[in-house]
Amino acid sequence: MNLLLRLLLLGPALLAGGCVSLSPQQRERAQGIAVAARSTALDCDRANRCALDSPLRALGARAIADSTAAGAPRHYATLVDEGELSLVARLNLIRSASRSVDLQTYIFDTDDSARMIIDALLDAARRGVKVRVLIDQLSAISDLQMLGALSGAHANFELRVYNPTFGKAKLNYFDYAGSVLCCFRRFNQRMHNKLLVVDDVIGVVGGRNYQDDYYDWDSEYNFRDRDVVVAGPEARAMAANFQAFWEARRSVPAERLNDVGRTLLKQGVPPLPEAHFRRPERVARAAAEAADAAFVAEAFVDAALPVRSVAYVADLPRKHRREQPVQATEPRLDALISGAKSEVLLQTPYLVLSKPAQKLFKDLRARQAPPRVVVSTNSLAATDNPIVYAMAYKYKRRNLRVLGFDVYEYKPFPLDAPVAPANLLSAALDEAPAPDRVIGASAAGSNVRGSGFGRRAGADGSEVEREVLRTETRPSFLGSKAANRPLPVTRRGARMGLHAKSLVVDRRIGVVGTHNFDPRSENYNTEGAVIIDDPVFAERLAQSILRDIEPANAWVVASREKAPVFSGLNYSLGKASEALPILDVWPWRYATNYEFQPGPECPLPLSRHDPDFRRCYAPVGDFPEVDVGPKWLLVRMLTAFGAGLVPIL
Repeated sequence: MNLLLRLLLLGPALLAGGCVSLSPQQRERAQGIAVAARSTALDCDRANRCALDSPLRALGARAIADSTAAGAPRHYATLVDEGELSLVARLNLIRSASRSVDLQTYIFDTDDSARMIIDALLDAARRGVKVRVLIDQLSAISDLQMLGALSGAHANFELRVYNPTFGKAKLNYFDYAGSVLCCFRRFNQRMHNKLLVVDDVIGVVGGRNYQDDYYDWDSEYNFRDRDVVVAGPEARAMAANFQAFWEARRSVPAERLNDVGRTLLKQGVPPLPEAHFRRPERVARAAAEAADAAFVAEAFVDAALPVRSVAYVADLPRKHRREQPVQATEPRLDALISGAKSEVLLQTPYLVLSKPAQKLFKDLRARQAPPRVVVSTNSLAATDNPIVYAMAYKYKRRNLRVLGFDVYEYKPFPLDAPVAPANLLSAALDEAPAPDRVIGASAAGSNVRGSGFGRRAGADGSEVEREVLRTETRPSFLGSKAANRPLPVTRRGARMGLHAKSLVVDRRIGVVGTHNFDPRSENYNTEGAVIIDDPVFAERLAQSILRDIEPANAWVVASREKAPVFSGLNYSLGKASEALPILDVWPWRYATNYEFQPGPECPLPLSRHDPDFRRCYAPVGDFPEVDVGPKWLLVRMLTAFGAGLVPIL
């Protein structure tokens, strides 16, 4: 598209979208209104800011003290697999803060879990704790009343928005259209980091955002995710990275955004919207657990591991510069993988590899004794993003045969997921109080769009309480609603999708973070991860990933049985079709999904390389448990025509 045509199309889009900016004077007035409204009153006059006495926060102080005494860093690390437990940990840490809370995230909703966090942050600010919140604009709070209220809530509370398109918090159709026409790359440059740092002594890093489906609280779809709580001096590195983002030019105070500023100029600082919890009983349960020192000690402190080498590695905002962008996370992860001797365990929700990543794994495969590479990822039935899955589907042959991956696809209804019974059982969809938790048991605002909190039946029979933009799923570039959503499946109930981003190398090094090991994480998003060089921690993380690929939780991807005739021709034609950027329409794919069939002759799961594999595994098709219908055609069209989307997927 030439420049003249682009400008002609862009002008009406910007005008229709209401993107006329505030003048500098109006912006200063709006900020002045917010600042003047901020209360300076404190609810506490004690030196510790009336902080909650928390064993978890004390673990951070102990690690700092041990480091000072020993003259070398000492750390403790706790893996948190269960969703609601992760929410409890966050609430407890915020309540235990005595000096500062820094929170950075990609998604911030205003549903039950997110509102609990908002209230805890405001309570901390009123106690005298310095609270700073940095959220990416694309998938975070867009409720102008909420943003206006938060901008003037308290002198100790600050909220900034990263990379706001057209200087706005809330986007509409024309904003998305204008973003494609004028600034496609910048629109896609998102802050995907997720970080919580308390008093610079303890931090939480992982894949979870602030939305109910990350804490097993959504009645339709929840994410299998993972966090790591790190206590010790490396929390200061987390705080320093947060500071770099906080000071970045793209981080804009909420009150200086055009639409938030107009709200302030029109009505002053609005009152904070009243909380309307959809499930008050679970909110009360999480709040009580977060205040229970014995519960916190058992769940997080007793499970903490003393670890030797800890590094927080994260991109900086300069990754988004047009001239000489600098990456930090990707080179470190590549170096870890390339240094593998015996095994790589990789967990990612989106198995889409860039060309450099393909070369990395091809080089591993070419070694005389290549390490085993095991990949845990989503099935089509489990993924929140069918468009991205289509690319993983297209390249199954390459991933298995060329790169040598052993791929396991997560089931939408895993039988042994790390979910508390209170949220796992179908009774969790009802309004009745949930059963007591067992530690370690298995078994209309913000980015909400559409029908608010009214219940309706989903296409798969599940309960759908509201339409949300989930996780890495972004709206289409020409619309403001969720373009990608989980596909209909053949069973009723709340299903799960994999969202954890983790890596284990040689059972010695463990990585937990936000990097999806995909082109978007490499080229567009800023990411962060904790790298722990400790065999005990690495083994614990490995067992967590291996649990996700057990037959109860995942299907095995393996080659189809060879046809009695023309199998070689079919393989060659399929390979040639896969290589085409468009018109990859060969219908007989190289690989499909298999289900383990236990029995006297098959007591234990087998590798796809085992000669008895097909005796113990039955093929279940390319898209098991998906209520395919016309969606099969969608996936095939994307594999046929969508290869060019790989760099931005």
